[in-house]
Amino acid sequence: MTPHAPTSVRVKKLTIDSAPLNSFHRRLALVSSGGPFLDGYILGIIGIALVQIIPQWHMNAWWNGLIGASALVGVFIGGLIFGNITDKIGRKLMYTVDLLAIIVFSIAQFWVHEPWQLFTLRLLIGIAVGADYPIATALVAEFVPAKWRARMIGGLNAMWFVGATVASFVGYWLLSIDDGWRWMLLSCAVPAFVFLVARASIPESPHWLVGKGRQDEALDILKNYIGDAATLEGITAHDPNTAKLSTAQAFKLVLTGGYLERVIFISIFWTCTIVTLFSIYAFGPQILALFHLKSGNAANIGYGLINLFFLVGNVVALLVVDKLGRRPVLIWGFVLSGFGLMFLAIFPTAPQGLIAIAFAFYAIFNGGPSILEWIYPNELFPTKIRATAVGLCTGTSRIGAAIGTFATPLALTNLGIANTMWIATAVALLGAAASYYMAPETNNKHLEEAAAL
Repeated sequence: MTPHAPTSVRVKKLTIDSAPLNSFHRRLALVSSGGPFLDGYILGIIGIALVQIIPQWHMNAWWNGLIGASALVGVFIGGLIFGNITDKIGRKLMYTVDLLAIIVFSIAQFWVHEPWQLFTLRLLIGIAVGADYPIATALVAEFVPAKWRARMIGGLNAMWFVGATVASFVGYWLLSIDDGWRWMLLSCAVPAFVFLVARASIPESPHWLVGKGRQDEALDILKNYIGDAATLEGITAHDPNTAKLSTAQAFKLVLTGGYLERVIFISIFWTCTIVTLFSIYAFGPQILALFHLKSGNAANIGYGLINLFFLVGNVVALLVVDKLGRRPVLIWGFVLSGFGLMFLAIFPTAPQGLIAIAFAFYAIFNGGPSILEWIYPNELFPTKIRATAVGLCTGTSRIGAAIGTFATPLALTNLGIANTMWIATAVALLGAAASYYMAPETNNKHLEEAAAL
């Protein structure tokens, strides 16, 4: 009788890309969603808080725009600086430090008395949020199986809208309280603390460890979290020439050749996605009031519904992105959401029902470009510069978003609602054109394959 082959021979080898999805992957995605959840919550809550702050402080459109855009400027700074630091020192340490900063600065908002104080604290909060984008998305991209990568990374972006939706309900509940805006801004510390505690058990990225020559540590982590049969196959081997890239060398690599083209593409489509989105979130009640929703309750309810439509759009896009491909979801998302904005520009005095449908149309189809904001950057750059590139793309997108958010109250005041919506339509169509000419297709590719030039 022939003896059985050793167990080690019979067990199929596992790699990060081929491993089955398990409870750790789901937990990692959930706790990594803390950054986008907080980003959505922080931007969503300020739009409601300003309803009380503006009359209380007699604030003009200038300060209104600055405070609305302050966190976005901070995200630019945080993504630009801390993405590169994350590539140097690892994902795990920065994964918790940034949330601690959000907690401290959110609590400090409770005691502000001047616009410049609020602007400064929200700038610092934005820096911490900007730091989290390249950290959390890189960890998820470098851990999850290939066939689940788009849904897991795109799902992080969906949590942005969950955060904004939660903020809208919390904010409207606190509007009935004197100085309720202080409690609104303080409330950002609560979910930040929950996510901080939940992240404590997340390990370092095996991709990053291998890139630094620490193969044994990487293999131990894989065996603990995806199975005893785990191997390092599919992870780029340690290269001593790139393991200790200086900051200048990392940015030079990102900003040259084919990677520069990818940075330009991502920066354009990401900016076009969020310029209109963030403006609506920061000034949603004010915008809806100009569409003849004069009743405070009507504007508030409408704002909450828009949040839900954005979330629905993200969920639908996640369900179809692996079936239809990245390019079609991105291009048609821009085109169809642009039609919704165009209707608002042409018919600003339409009945409230049609206005609501147009906003819903825009919000739902915005879901395609929204989920790809994080899928594309994490797929198109290699491990050694992934966080640097994601941070850079996050930062550059926030420049346009900050300008758009700052200019929105000025445009509404000086140009009117119809012309403001025409500008928003042009931004969406620019995103569609850039995507048509520049977007690659990375569907069904392993992470290292998608990132290769």
